[in-house]
Amino acid sequence: MNRVFGESWRARAQALKREVYALYLCARHPRTPWYAKLFVGLIVAYALSPIDLIPDFVPVLGYLDEVILLPLALLLALRMVPADVLEE
Repeated sequence: MNRVFGESWRARAQALKREVYALYLCARHPRTPWYAKLFVGLIVAYALSPIDLIPDFVPVLGYLDEVILLPLALLLALRMVPADVLEE
């Protein structure tokens, strides 16, 4: 059970890494809309910032932003980028 659970988390982490790199490339693309570039910049700034919406010392809810909010924000940012830019 732990082996399967660990492999699924590892696969998800690698997929997330690919999506973040794809967003980086899309943000630098000239055909990406300015609002998508701004949103990606805000996501990256928030992810790297030591300030959290919910402090990490709050039990369970403290990691909510890292586990749920950031992946949802990345998904929204991927939807803002035109499909042809994302395919490149």
